Amino acid sequence: MRVSIHKHISDPEQFKQQLLSWSQQFREVVFLDSNSYPQAYSSFDFLLAVDAFTSLKTDFQNAFEDLKQYQQTTKDWLFGYLSYDLKNDVEDLKSDNFDGLDFPDLFFFQPKKIFILKDNQLEIQYLFLCDDELEDDFDEIMQTQNYSFVTLSRVEVQQRISKDSYIEKVNKMLHHIHVGDMYEANFCMEFFAENAEINPLEKFQKLNEISQAPFSVFFKNNKQYLLSASPERYLKKVGEKIISQPIKGTSKRSSDPVEDEKSRQFLESDAKERAENIMITDLVRNDLSHTAQKGSVEVAELCKIYSFLQVHQMISTVTSKLDVQYSAVDVLKTTFPMGSMTGAPKISVMKIIENLEETKRGLYSGAVGYFTPEGDFDFNVVIRSILYNQESKYVSFSVGSAITSLSDPEKEYEECLLKAKAMHEVLQ
Repeated sequence: MRVSIHKHISDPEQFKQQLLSWSQQFREVVFLDSNSYPQAYSSFDFLLAVDAFTSLKTDFQNAFEDLKQYQQTTKDWLFGYLSYDLKNDVEDLKSDNFDGLDFPDLFFFQPKKIFILKDNQLEIQYLFLCDDELEDDFDEIMQTQNYSFVTLSRVEVQQRISKDSYIEKVNKMLHHIHVGDMYEANFCMEFFAENAEINPLEKFQKLNEISQAPFSVFFKNNKQYLLSASPERYLKKVGEKIISQPIKGTSKRSSDPVEDEKSRQFLESDAKERAENIMITDLVRNDLSHTAQKGSVEVAELCKIYSFLQVHQMISTVTSKLDVQYSAVDVLKTTFPMGSMTGAPKISVMKIIENLEETKRGLYSGAVGYFTPEGDFDFNVVIRSILYNQESKYVSFSVGSAITSLSDPEKEYEECLLKAKAMHEVLQ
C-alpha cells in the first residue's frame, strides 16, 4: 500500500524547518514534534503527515463507532483529533456553551505522504498512487528556504471570565465538593481575540521554541489550525501495552538555579498537588481497567517531577495490557475525555463544569495523534495550545487548574495565568 525509503539527514533541525515550510502548500497537515525531550516511550523525534487521500469528519453522534469502522477498514496510518465534546457520544451529556471556533467534533485523515525522523534517519512513506513524486518532493524540501513571514497587526487578547467571576465560580465548585457532588474538577477559562490575522506557522514556531514540549503539534485542516506545545500524553498503545501519563501539579521555573530547585522541591512535597495527582491516577487506573487483562493495570510512576522550559509538572504513568476482545478505539472510548482534564467522579464533574464554564471546549482538552497500520496509536492532551479559525479570524486559547477541597481560588487563578503566559507571549 505504501512505498518506504530511508535517507540520512545530517542537520535534523534545519530539515525540520524546511519540512514544515514545504508542508504549508497542503490542505491537511499534522506535524508532531517531541523536541528531543527525554521520554521513555518516544517513537520518533518528529513526524509529518500531509495531503488526505481519505478522511473522516463528523459531529459527536456515533463518532467512536464511525472512527472504529474507519480505522479497521483503512488499516493504514491515520492522523487527526478527538474533541472534548465527544463526551456527548460516550455519556448522556451536552455542550451548549458559546463556540467561536466551529471545528468538527472529530477529524481524521489518511495521508498520502509521511516523513518520520529518528536521530539522523529519515523514513519516507508514500501511498503507491503518488510514489513517483517522492524523490522530486525530497529534492524540493532540501531546497526550501525558511518560510518568510509578513508582519500582521497586533492581536488584542481578551479574557472571557474576569478575575472576580473566576473566584466566584471556583467558590461554587468548592460548595459542590463540600456537599459531596465531586472530589476534584478541572475548571477552564478562555482567552480569545476577534478579527485576528496571524501567521499560524510563525506562531507555532515561536510557541514551540519557548516551550519545547514533548507532544507539540502543528495541525491544519484547510482554514482551521491547532498550534500546540503540550507536555502531556493522553494514551499510547504499543501491541497489547497501554500507557497513560496524566499531569496534575504545576510550579513555575526560575532563572535562578537555587529558586528553581526550591520550586521543584515545593511541588514534589506539596500535599494538595500530590492529592490532585493521586486522585486522577486512581481515575485513570479505573478507566484502563475497562479494557485491560485482569490484574494488568499498574502504576509505573507516581507523582514524578518533570521539568519543562516554562514550568515543573507532576506526572504519573499508568500502564495496562489490552484484553484481546477490545479494539484500539474501544480503549479511547472508555477513557475519554481524559481524567486530568475532567475530574472525579467524571460524569458528575463534566455536568458541573459545563454549567460553570462559559465556552465550549472543543479541541481544547481533547487529543491529537495517530493510528499506525498495525492498530497502535499515540495521542497527546490538547493543552498549552492556540486554536485559530482563519476564515472567521477567531483566535482562542484556554487554561485550567484542578479544584479540590484544599483549593485557594486566588492561587488557582494565578496558576491559570502562569499556564497562559507562553500563549500570551506568542500572540502579543
